Amino acid sequence: MVLNWFNAREATDVGTALADDFVLQTATHGPGKQRNAAGPANEKELQKFLQKFLQQIDRDVQPLRLNVFKRAKLANSFKWRLLEKGVERGIADELTQAMVLRLSARGAGAAPSDRTSAGPARRPGSGKVHTLLVAAEEHLKQGAYVEAANCYEQFLALEPRHAAARNNLGVALSRLGQYKEAEAQFRRAIGIKPNYPEAHFNLGNLLRAKGLVMEAEMPLRRALKLKPAFVDAQISLGRTLIILGRVSDARVLLEKAVRLAPRHLDALLALGFLSGREGRFSDAESFFKRALEIDAKAGSAWSGLAHLRKMTAEDSAWLKGAQASVDSGVDPLTEANLHFAIGKYYNDVGDFTRAFRSYQRANELTRTGAEPYDRDARKRFVDDQIRAYSREALAQARSGASDSVQPVLVVGMPRSGTSLVEQIIASHPAVRGAGELSFWVQAVRKHATSVLQGPPDHRLTGQLAQGYLRVLGDHAADALRVVDKAPFNTDYLGMIHGVFPKARMIYVRRDPIDTCLSCYFQDFLATLNFTLDLSDLAHYYREHHRLVEHWRNALPAGTMLDVPYAELIKDQERWTRRIVEFLGLEWDARCLNFHQTERSVLTASYWQVRQTMYQTSAGRWRNYEKFIGPLLALKGLE
Repeated sequence: MVLNWFNAREATDVGTALADDFVLQTATHGPGKQRNAAGPANEKELQKFLQKFLQQIDRDVQPLRLNVFKRAKLANSFKWRLLEKGVERGIADELTQAMVLRLSARGAGAAPSDRTSAGPARRPGSGKVHTLLVAAEEHLKQGAYVEAANCYEQFLALEPRHAAARNNLGVALSRLGQYKEAEAQFRRAIGIKPNYPEAHFNLGNLLRAKGLVMEAEMPLRRALKLKPAFVDAQISLGRTLIILGRVSDARVLLEKAVRLAPRHLDALLALGFLSGREGRFSDAESFFKRALEIDAKAGSAWSGLAHLRKMTAEDSAWLKGAQASVDSGVDPLTEANLHFAIGKYYNDVGDFTRAFRSYQRANELTRTGAEPYDRDARKRFVDDQIRAYSREALAQARSGASDSVQPVLVVGMPRSGTSLVEQIIASHPAVRGAGELSFWVQAVRKHATSVLQGPPDHRLTGQLAQGYLRVLGDHAADALRVVDKAPFNTDYLGMIHGVFPKARMIYVRRDPIDTCLSCYFQDFLATLNFTLDLSDLAHYYREHHRLVEHWRNALPAGTMLDVPYAELIKDQERWTRRIVEFLGLEWDARCLNFHQTERSVLTASYWQVRQTMYQTSAGRWRNYEKFIGPLLALKGLE
């Protein structure tokens, strides 16, 4: 294969072509062909094909003298294509890393037009080192991120312990969508200079953008401790706390930031985001419009406006503004956010072809910051849960377990209607909705070796019970019931039942195709990597369904109530009464007027739960049937 053409837009095609060529070679030569394109069969064979592959890189790609941006585009598309073709993840990682190292080592870092006046990266005199740094900083200031990254890389080859250059290279790489490499640069800057507030701030921002929200809090707090008047860090920490559900703390930080800097773009955007989640849509719109007065191409403001109401054909000015923001050269994750919003616009006005193309592009961009979904790991997890939490294991009383009836777990797939059910229950005066608590996810991370292989021992059971009740008490100590609606608690129902055998669990089930399509159309954090590809979504749903079937059979009778979303929206009162009765509460008509309940809703359904019951979301997938082949096999799997 001879590649005699290349530009940034064609990078994805080049990476895909390289991957296809490699898979073809391994499938038609030697033992690899028996592995259904999964890669070479052994280490010796892998090394042989790796050498041939690197020779191809030297022959066909090296002459193109790719800059850092083009290398990233090529490597990302190459790796994803290998995984799509069934190549084992370890092999795909090794091939991609080998390719990137080969290109970097052979001086392919910049095309002739990308080089600065500083010349090639060899050991110049101190004057030329300074020139490189000045050029890099000027490129960064002007938003020329490819050129900035090239200059910083050349400079750091000569001055590797320059913390500011490491930090600024991380900023440039972030803007180019090279998030893994950017994170490494921020961490190296902190390693060189631990008391560097800007590097801690940038690391926290990047971790949140990648979906690692809990991990983002500490570097942001560190930045503020080192620099108390750091307004950008106040705002970023506020945005992080919103996602973590600590709304009052977030509002204090954001309002303080706006007092210090009334026209700070990010502060206005964060307050718009928070106001929308609190149901104050007019306030949210005002904040977003104020942000656009400062920067007419602020992508988060355009996307924020789109999610405050249903769009109509009369919103063509919005579409023009959002598209102008896309065309202005925003970073990949901001562009993804805008394409999700543009997809919503086209869906709202009934142009389903353009809607799907926009959502597809959004997911492709989000994948640049995500780890690939590991199907084998997901299957092993479900197998382990079914084995460890059998019917017999769950029937046994656990020493240290709590007899509290306060916890209510509303679970299900993301976008299945869990927010609606929580809002209905939280409208009861004896109940408080706590949103999506991270307690059980964190507990599993901390005690994985214990709780994933079987029920926790009596000591850990007691610790988990006390810890969870403290968290619920922080939200509403006097409530008879507190709702935790984190969808991914579905994975841990066996463990949770062992700790709280009297807790009530409500599983919301929605048409699987509608559910998965809604996930694909949602701008989730990059950690929900299974939502970025239709085939991955289908696989995840099947494993989810298999695990829920196990819980239905293994949990004691009366522990879990199935609530079918389609029946709930058709017969609201019957199902609402059934839910209230299941929770052991007296009937209260306010549960029927859930849309009038004033509370923060920090999930993607913050607009929907404040509308009266509607049925337009049922069967929505039929508008997209010709685009969603991998999902159609889920029909009837509810």
